[in-house]
Amino acid sequence: AMTTICDLPEDVLVELLSLLPARDLLRSCRLVCAQWRDVVDLTTLWKRKCQRKGFYAQNLDRSISDWKIFYLLCNLKRNLIKNSCAEEDFQHWKLDNNDGDKWKIEDLPGPHGRGMPNPRVQKYFVTSYGPCFKSQLITLQKEGYWNQLMDEKRPEIVVKDWYAARFDCGCRYELTVRLLSEDYIVLDEFHPEPVVIEQWNDAAWREISHTFQNYPAGVRYIWFQHGGQDTQFWAGWYGVRVTNSSITIGPLT
Repeated sequence: AMTTICDLPEDVLVELLSLLPARDLLRSCRLVCAQWRDVVDLTTLWKRKCQRKGFYAQNLDRSISDWKIFYLLCNLKRNLIKNSCAEEDFQHWKLDNNDGDKWKIEDLPGPHGRGMPNPRVQKYFVTSYGPCFKSQLITLQKEGYWNQLMDEKRPEIVVKDWYAARFDCGCRYELTVRLLSEDYIVLDEFHPEPVVIEQWNDAAWREISHTFQNYPAGVRYIWFQHGGQDTQFWAGWYGVRVTNSSITIGPLT
């Protein structure tokens, strides 16, 4: 009788199938036959894929209940904020408030400023003497995060932003992040007290971070808004500087 791929030992089949993209495994291979379905569902296959991509560490063994979901979330993980470092002018941003002398983009370190800890960041957005706020609305399904995944697994949503002041001028910084339903109802929110930096400061860049966990089911959008203004009301661009914003979604840590 002719030998087929189905005659291969299970460990060999696991090794071969683990080379395929996850989309092909779930949408095609799993439908071939009962044997392939069972192999695609094996924990060992998804562990092997995690090893290949560098997602695997032995100390994770006991803490991960679903290696398939762990792999999919790690593989999807990236910054969902577009044009976070002002390299594409104001593309992808909605200018909600653009008062005073309006938003502007400057090169690091900028007048009376300091460089970022991350040397790859070369530009920042800067506010003026009137309120300046800008936002992005992230549609999770468009980014690959399907409804069932968000509702059943509730992966961590990590928000980070960087802000700084000029040495010679005080400023005010604000951040609001909302998890929204299909009907744009706020299901969870991070809105800390505004940060006021005094005049004659160290001009250092500071990071603000928040992790959403155990949020309600039904999250379909993430709305991110930040900005502020200077506190001296000087003409020009003496207000808060922002850059390197990020929203990432990943497995529970």
